[in-house]
Amino acid sequence: MALKELEVKYAAIRSRAYKLTDGGGLHLFVQPNGSKLWRMKYRFAGKEKLLSFGKYPDFPLAAARTKRDEARACLAEGRDPGVAQAEEQQAAERTFEKIARNWQANRAGGLNAAHAQRVISRMERDVFPAIGHRPLTEISVPEILDMIRKIEARGLSISAGAPTNA
Repeated sequence: MALKELEVKYAAIRSRAYKLTDGGGLHLFVQPNGSKLWRMKYRFAGKEKLLSFGKYPDFPLAAARTKRDEARACLAEGRDPGVAQAEEQQAAERTFEKIARNWQANRAGGLNAAHAQRVISRMERDVFPAIGHRPLTEISVPEILDMIRKIEARGLSISAGAPTNA
């Protein structure tokens, strides 16, 4: 039987951990310390696996059901939802800004300190607000061109040489 939001909210703390099932493999794992975690039990390639979605109340019942449905769709396509979730998290961690800052940190030792600071400040001013928060794989050429045109519209040059204005 499907859970109700109030059942989840008022799940009693017990001396031992227990589960409240929702259906389709989804359950709320209630621990003795009061923490409530959304999990989904599933089978892939003949092996039983467990997928974690998040902590209640940060992750409400409706969101857990949505994640469960996405995981079941993955299974229907013949993919392991645990692997798909890990790839999704990895892609989210590989934003343009994080990669650019790592690149800058690796190069900074071999550059003049003033030049290194100019490069990162220009990235912070012009590039990071436009595409810094985006995963690297989702950035398109038209977005980059749009960003460059906005910089050029301010009278700056995007060439290998020095800019016309700083």
